[in-house]
Amino acid sequence: MLWKKEKPKITWKITRGCLSLIFESAKATYPKEFAALLRVYPEAKDTISELVLLPGTISGDAHAIFRMHMRPIDFSIVGTIHSHPSTSWFPSRADLQLFRKYGRIHIIVAYPFNENTWGAYDYNGSSVEVKVI
Repeated sequence: MLWKKEKPKITWKITRGCLSLIFESAKATYPKEFAALLRVYPEAKDTISELVLLPGTISGDAHAIFRMHMRPIDFSIVGTIHSHPSTSWFPSRADLQLFRKYGRIHIIVAYPFNENTWGAYDYNGSSVEVKVI
């Protein structure tokens, strides 16, 4: 399209408390995958501050299944987070399918679930920088 506007690039941030909660939740669920949705502050739409746990989410050894029909109508939900019980935090094909359907940012944490074993991705699976605040 000739007159298509480019979307402004968002510089994502995540609170240290939210990231710690992600790590602890992944550790508590290990060796199964942990999965939740990411929510931003209403006044700072680029800062991930909370997790939303969906009722009926299934955690398995090599998968997590979201019950997206249980997702609340909440425009502050911006993406997903899930853990990999392996040491790889790179998206799988199934992850990429999820990314394309839901949200603008997606976080994957990998074993042993710490500040050195996670990554963030956009809807295409491209790596995104997220600043911890």
